[in-house]
Amino acid sequence: MTGYILAIDQGTTSSRAIVFDGKMKIAGVGQKEFTQFYPASGWVEHNPEEIWQSVLWAAKEALRKAKVKAVGIAAIGITNQRETVVIWDKATGKPIHNAIVWQDRRTAPLCAKLRKAGLEKKFSRKTGLLLDPYFSGTKIAWLLDRVKGARKRAEKGELLAGTIDSFLIWRLTGGRVHATDATNASRTLVYNIEKNEWDAELLKILDIPATLLPVVKDCADDFGVTEKAIFGAAIPILGVAGDQHAATIGQACFKPGMMKSTYGTGCFAVLNTGADIVRSKNRLLTTIAYRLDGRTTYALEGSIFIAGAAVQWLRDGARMISKAAHSGELAAKADDTQNVYLVPAFVGLGAPHWDADARGAIFGLTRNSGPAEFARAALEAVAYQTRDLLDAMKKDWKGASNSTVLRVDGGMVASDWTMQRLADILDAPVDRPEILETTALGAAWLAGSRAGVWPKGQDFARSWALERRFKPKMDAKTRDAKLNGWRDAVRRTLTV
Repeated sequence: MTGYILAIDQGTTSSRAIVFDGKMKIAGVGQKEFTQFYPASGWVEHNPEEIWQSVLWAAKEALRKAKVKAVGIAAIGITNQRETVVIWDKATGKPIHNAIVWQDRRTAPLCAKLRKAGLEKKFSRKTGLLLDPYFSGTKIAWLLDRVKGARKRAEKGELLAGTIDSFLIWRLTGGRVHATDATNASRTLVYNIEKNEWDAELLKILDIPATLLPVVKDCADDFGVTEKAIFGAAIPILGVAGDQHAATIGQACFKPGMMKSTYGTGCFAVLNTGADIVRSKNRLLTTIAYRLDGRTTYALEGSIFIAGAAVQWLRDGARMISKAAHSGELAAKADDTQNVYLVPAFVGLGAPHWDADARGAIFGLTRNSGPAEFARAALEAVAYQTRDLLDAMKKDWKGASNSTVLRVDGGMVASDWTMQRLADILDAPVDRPEILETTALGAAWLAGSRAGVWPKGQDFARSWALERRFKPKMDAKTRDAKLNGWRDAVRRTLTV
């Protein structure tokens, strides 16, 4: 058996596949974007069939570039955009509707109704989550209620539901396995993170038949074997984790107090709290960081809905830049005497505000404000939002201290200007690793360690390598003034 591992990283805007060799180095990459659908204001959908085809294409392209045949792959690891849900026909595998994406806000009225009924504390105590359209449970309920005949078919056992990992596992195994892992399950709003099981009471409240849902496994576990016809050989699927959990593993954040933040479409900061289930008093999420060998490690998480998507808006919506990669260079040219703030609440505000009805706003414009100031405001918004999360974490748990070093990954971290500004606003070191594909690496490690061809936890942690540490340079007076301006802008944007 070789040490090659195929990692499937199914994201919000594209599907990536990476072949890692026995030394955990990248041997081949495939990536394919897919269509974003916006059928109504605040609604976001994906075509599950297009996702499936993009995954197949990316995986085959990665194998081709790595010059490795399927028979040479020891195992597959899957990581995925969390909270995005699909319901499909158990017999045919055909989806009954487009996937409803994690960014989608259509279930805000249902969440408000449940909050008004006094149920948020119950959901939060059991799942660690808040009643927000972000999570999967209300999306499943919406599909069952709105797709003609869906509820009746679900009650007859004709349908299956799951996050994208479950849908991919079902397709890859030819419909033999309906499974997910504990991290993806923990984001559904119907999984009891203390008991590690689907919660019958919450399922009843949302009127979701338990027969729809997948079996929940450890992150490194047996998720079945791919159909031989798909890649040319049957490959075991041995690792699964939601994208932010996979990134936490890929960053080797195995010890309590370690923290990572991923900057992609959104921004997600995860703080390892070990065996402690920390109940947030500052509207952060309590979640499962990972579950290995039956042992659950927990985390505090802060979810920011818009990070890199703000840069995409500058490119595609405002048309101020031609390439997202140019944003850092442009921001460096901004006029320091102007204090322009962008509150990127395009789909509401996430932690620690959780205002589903807030919408994006820009403050501090002058006649001299131009593309450079907009670019700086978009990138600084990411730093400000991360600071809000870190401050909340420090209030919630003594293990989060001023000495906490932030390990970063995601597309935005390639910008030196952005990472330096992040360190300045946080007033804390920011570590950028040599391998930026930490989400895929985490999924690969789960599969590789399970297959016995990659090192176990602590040996893997020792292999983590620093590319650059960014240390704070901004003086306290400037930082405080900037933060006060940001907080004022957010207050003006909030609707609750």
